Order: sequence, then C-alpha cells, then structure tokens
Amino acid sequence: MLLRPVLALLLVFLFLESNAQNYSKIGNHDFNYNWEFRLLEKSEKKEKPDWKKIRLPHDWSVSFSFDASKEGATGYLPGGIGLYQKNFLLNKDNSKTTYLLFDGVYNNTEVHINNQLLGSHPYGYSPFFFDITKTLRNNDSLNTIKVKVDHSRYVDSRWYTGSGIYRNVKLIHKNNLHVPIWGIFITTPSISKDITTTHLKTLVKNNNQSEQNFDLQIQIYDDNTKLVSDYSKKYNVKAHQQINLESTLSISKPYLWDIASPRMYKATITLVQEGIVLDKNQVSFGIRKIKFDANKGFFLNDINTPIKGVCLHHDGGIVGAAVPKDIWRRRLQKLKDAGCNAIRIAHNPGSQEFLDLCDEMGFLVQDEFFDEWDNPKDKRLNTNEKSIDSITRGYTQHFQKWAEKDLKNTMLAHRNHPSIFQWSIGNEIEWTYPRNANATGFFNNINWDGNYFWEEPPHTVEQITEKLKTLPKGAYDIGETAKKLATWTRELDTTRYITANCILPSASHLSGYADALDVVGYSYRRILYDYGHKNYPNKPIMGTENLVQWHEWKAIEERPFISGTFLWTGIDYMGESNNQWPRKATPSGMLDLAGFEKPSYHMIKTLWNKDPHIYATTQILDKSIYKIGKDGEPKEKTKDAWKTALWVWHDVNNHWNYTEKDKIIVEVYSNCDEIELCLNGESLGSKKLINFEDRIYKWIVPYTRGELKVVGSKNGEIQQIETINTSDAADSIKLTTDKTVLKADGYTTAHIVAQLIDKKGNPVTTSNEKISFIVDGKTKILGVDNGSASNIQDYQSNEIITHKGRCLLLVQSTTQKSNVTIKAVSKKLSSNDIHITID
Repeated sequence: MLLRPVLALLLVFLFLESNAQNYSKIGNHDFNYNWEFRLLEKSEKKEKPDWKKIRLPHDWSVSFSFDASKEGATGYLPGGIGLYQKNFLLNKDNSKTTYLLFDGVYNNTEVHINNQLLGSHPYGYSPFFFDITKTLRNNDSLNTIKVKVDHSRYVDSRWYTGSGIYRNVKLIHKNNLHVPIWGIFITTPSISKDITTTHLKTLVKNNNQSEQNFDLQIQIYDDNTKLVSDYSKKYNVKAHQQINLESTLSISKPYLWDIASPRMYKATITLVQEGIVLDKNQVSFGIRKIKFDANKGFFLNDINTPIKGVCLHHDGGIVGAAVPKDIWRRRLQKLKDAGCNAIRIAHNPGSQEFLDLCDEMGFLVQDEFFDEWDNPKDKRLNTNEKSIDSITRGYTQHFQKWAEKDLKNTMLAHRNHPSIFQWSIGNEIEWTYPRNANATGFFNNINWDGNYFWEEPPHTVEQITEKLKTLPKGAYDIGETAKKLATWTRELDTTRYITANCILPSASHLSGYADALDVVGYSYRRILYDYGHKNYPNKPIMGTENLVQWHEWKAIEERPFISGTFLWTGIDYMGESNNQWPRKATPSGMLDLAGFEKPSYHMIKTLWNKDPHIYATTQILDKSIYKIGKDGEPKEKTKDAWKTALWVWHDVNNHWNYTEKDKIIVEVYSNCDEIELCLNGESLGSKKLINFEDRIYKWIVPYTRGELKVVGSKNGEIQQIETINTSDAADSIKLTTDKTVLKADGYTTAHIVAQLIDKKGNPVTTSNEKISFIVDGKTKILGVDNGSASNIQDYQSNEIITHKGRCLLLVQSTTQKSNVTIKAVSKKLSSNDIHITID
C-alpha cells in the first residue's frame, strides 16, 4: 500500500529535478528569474508551446527590426499581445500571506495564478500588486503565474513605451500579522541642526483568525550603521483588521540629504510577538527641507538652489524600456557632471530602481502622473485629438475609473524617496480642452499674426477670463479635474509641492487649473515669466519644459523669482518621429541614444558647472549659421537667431578635417572668461566671453592640416587646454570600457565604446566602418548602437556601422563566474582586447 505514494513522490521529485530551470523555489530567490515568454499571433485561437526562457525585466518590442510601415510616434517598432508564465514552488500556509508585486507592465495587463484571474491593470507605468495567498496550491504542487499583456494598440502614447513586464517583479512572503506593501511612510516635520523629529506611519494588517498582541519596534541607523534612535510600544489588532500606527522618534545632530551630499538614514520596522520576530521591514529615507518662494525661488535646506533640471523619458536606447540600473547610472552620472541637479520623469511615474539611483546620486525628482486626463491627445501631433483609430486609444479610456488608484499607488510606492520634491499631476493637458487654447487668442484669431512661442497672449487677462466664461466647456472641466487630482495627492502627502507642466499658463491661471497647484510649471513659455509674476505675484512659477539653449537659462539667471527649469531633454528618446523615417528618435537631448555627449551638453555644462570647461566645434562657413561681417568676424546669418533657437542644436563637428583653404567657423563653448585659439602653434588671437552675447566664442579660420588648440584662461591664469588634430585614415579600433569587473548577478552591465583611430591615436570621426564585436566568455550581449537618432540597424546584434566613427556595445553578466575577452573587427581593422572578470 505504501508503494504507490512513495512512487508518486519519487515521480514528483524527478519531475522537479528535470525541470529545474522552469520553476523557482521561494526563499531568497530573485523572482525575475525563470520566466517564459511568447508572442500571441492574431490568427491563433489558442496558445502554442513555443515559449522562450527569459529573465525580467523584459521589453519585447525592442527585439524587432525597425519598420517604416509602423508608426514613428512610438519609434517604428511594433506592439502586440505577449504572454508570460512562471512556475514556482510555495505551499499554501494558513499562517502566511503572500503578495505578487509588479513595478510596471506595459500595458493592459491580466494576471492569473493557477488558472484563477487575480485581476487586471491597464496603466503601463503605475505599480500594482495582488494578494495571492488563497490561490496557492498545497502538497508541493507547482504554482503557475500567467500574465497577459495586450499592447496591440501600440500607438497609445506619443513616444516609445516598450511592451511587456519591463520593470522588476517581486514575490513577498509574510506572516499573517505584517506590514503590507507600501505600508510605511516616513516624514521629518521638524528639522534643526541639533535635532530632527522623525514621524512614521505604519500600517499593520492581521490576517489571522484571532486578535493579535505585538510589539512595534523601530530602529533608525545612519549611513555607518550606527543606531541613532529607537522606539518600542505594545499594540493589538483584531482578527482580519488593520490599524494605522503613528510613532515619533528624534535624531540628534542630523545630517541632511542634499544634491551635493545625498546621505541617507535607514529605518528598521519590526513586529515582535513573545520575543519572536514576525515581520521585519527596512526603509531608506533622507532628511531635507524644501521650499518654494514666489519671489526668491527654490530653497533646499535653507539654501537658495536654482533647479538645473532635465526631462527624461524612460527608454534606454538599445534595451528599450527594460533598462538595467547600470545604464541609468552611467547616464545620470554624465548629467551630474554637467551640473544637472534635477530630473523630471516625463510623462509618467518612474521605476523604483530609477528613484533609488536619484536618492543615491543626489538628484531632485519631479514624479509625473499622467500625460492625458479626461480627453485624449493626438498621438501623432501632440494636440487635441485629430485622428481617431484603434491603435491610438490610450489612457484616457481608463482615466475615469483608474486615475485615483494609479495616482495613489504611485505615491504610496514612491513617497519615502527624498529625491522626490514635486508631484506633477499632468503634462500639457490644456491641448485636450480646446476652450483653454481658444481663450488665449493665440489660435483662431484673425486679428493676430504674432508668434505663439515668443509673444504674450493677444488677449488680456480680462478677455481670457471672459472667454473662459462664455466658451463651451465640453463634457469635462480642466479646473475641476485638476482640483480632484490635487485633492487625491494631498490626501496622501502634504510634504511636497504639487505642480503641472502648463503649455498655456495664461489660460491655466484663470481656468482653475493653476489654483490646484502649489507651483505652476511653464512649458516653453519663458517669454511669460514676467507676465506670470506680475499678474499672479503670490504663485511660485518655474520652467518645467524648456529648450536646451542658452537663452532659456539666461531668462532664469535674470529672474530670481524663477526657481529653475527642466530642459527638453537630457537624453534623446525613441518616438515622436512620425513621418520622419528613418529618424526613429527625438534628437533634442544633451546625450544621444548611446549616452554620448552632444554639443548642447557642453554648452549647458559651461552654464551649470563652475569647473572650467572647453569644447571646440567646427563647420564649413557655407554650412554654418554664420556669415562674414563687415569687420571680418562671424555674424549670424539671421540676426539674434540664438534668442529663439529651438529643440535641436545647430549642425557642428568636433573634428579638424576639411579641404585646404576652406573657410571654417570655429565655435568654442566655455565658461572661461578668455579663450586663445592657436593653429599649429600660431596664435589666432584671444577673445573674451563678455563680448559674445550668445556665449559662443567664434573665429573664421582658413583650413590647413594640423593641430587646433584652445587655451582657456580666467583672471589671466590658464585654466584648461583642449586640442583637435587632423586625423588620417582609420588604422585600428580603440575599445574602452567603464567596468573591468562585473558581479555575477545577471544584472551588472558594462559599456564598451569602440572608436576608429588613426596611426597616431587620433579619433577618426569623418568615416565609418561596419564593426563586429567578438565576445568570448559567459556573458550576455544586450546589443549595439551608434547613437544616431536615424540609426535603424537592429539593436540586438553584435555588429553595427559606426556613426562619427564610434559605437557602443552593451554586455551584461550572467550568474556564472567567467573571464571575458572582447574585441572588435572590421574588414580592414582590428582592436585592442578588453578583459572583464565576472565574479
């Protein structure tokens, strides 16, 4: 009689052993591993067993080739319907509660476990979770999670979104008496140099059949793991109830979280019952003061701090939306090096990993909730909707039902990050309420032929007020919706400022929209800074989306009442390129898609960074934006064009390779107050920054081969020297890497840059080669890119044609230790070897 059960157990054991890669045991297991994925074709009526093994995060869209027949709004890549599944072993336990947490899935998600529907989640950017306790199986039977992701309406945004489970997933297993997900909120209501009051709100849930007594214990540690404050108190909670507990602790001689010194504390919150630890939670937090003043700008820790910010979309180029942390770290560090101190996550909530990096690296963050509210935007034009078709149906169709939950889920998940200093309830929403646009007089006004970008509204404040009263409202009112969103935000957090990116602030100040905001963000409306401050002197205003141009920052430097700006954008992003094939991305960034610095990066670095900086560019006179003036000096072809320069920097080169005697414009971007230009050792004269209103040093130089040298001085002392040399034909490929050691965790990522060089080691940027990377060792090739917004070569490859003589390879560790050797070859050239240890 015993034979049959023993045989059954043996068969189960053999099954589990033979399928070791297809299921996970729960413990310290990383729940991102051991998933399977497949795309569901429209013609299929049922699933087929062609599953691909993957590790999350995962974006399936970026694995496809760019396709001119697809929509440029989302980067000429497809969507579709994807299916994910994972088997794991965890028995149902009546004393335990188990949660399944998704940080982000794009989008229209359905989650099943063991053939039972847990629920759905349409928004692609807000986190969500399910209590899966009752759906777990007993008797060592495998549990199966299935996730259906329906991104068949793939043009549901104006930018590249990615598709799939593109952020981390966690399985959280707790005692029935526990602190649930997002159940802790830490604030510091009173801060002084001697003592800080720390306030904790702790939600405790009891899923037991009986009332429970317990001790709540809290310890706070500094960044040297020294205990600086503790707390303990007894509580009880009834069966199947939850209670909110409030605790106050003091920290003596606190250090502050700051952009220059982002030091953090860690709170440990423990539930103890009769000496046994039932639940232990750790939350990192920072102590800092933030204040906006309508006349004096922004203050961080009582110090006036101009916001030097950039807007960032969530894609990472090669990897699409599933961006490894190391890729963000490299990109953010480059922005930090340029003087950037703030990030606007446009136009959606960010990931936990991204926010963790901002905490750690010292960036202020504006976390934005929505790009659409009641009414849809046109995904191809960024205005109110002009064309209606199925693939462009976006979040608006879910807004009425889901907005409150998505907003609050985001806040609950993110509210302990000290980097977040603003919640943004919306981006350029006014387009979708035509009454607001029409009220300004900018549009549909036969009596006005001015320029929307650079002029004040043709209607007076009184006229706009009257228009808003008389023009039809439509089904929804922008002011009422803004008030509703702001109310939900304040229900969860009053320690941060509510803002929005207003594209028509002259109407928003009067429609009720701005009334809901603590700080009014102006989108491309720096021309209205004085107008806004004059008419609404008690309302703090700032730039929340502005051009990467000197004139934008100049407007802020001259106005102490403007707190700062977020430039569009810090990094190029895929999408918003409809009908511009082969341009698949928007090239407005300071960094390109591969994270290489662009000329605009260097201009902003000279404005935002006190350290001396020089960057020299060149261009043939006829191709430049200049002409020769009567005095023989370069003059703008269009006078004062720099004052209205828009998104893309003018065309310049960073090389010294032209035809003999060509007239070349040499531009130098620098914060040195004097620059001397030399060609082959001969001085071409010194010039002073004060004489260039556009902050661009300029020379006209007849081309001859050799060395162009730029010498920067301040107060008569040389600060920096930069050189550009004429390059010969490419002789080899130079490889460099940002890491030589990777952790064997399956996540750590290295950036390998390949640059064509001549025999003398000069970079060759005027010719390109098809390069193949040869990788020997146990590592994963994530892909290749050359940074160009018009590069339509496949990302997931080991070969690519360079752009400006360079390209990027991304490799990622596996969980196996290995010695990796990387080299690059073309038909004629070869490279040095790069050695990476995975340990």
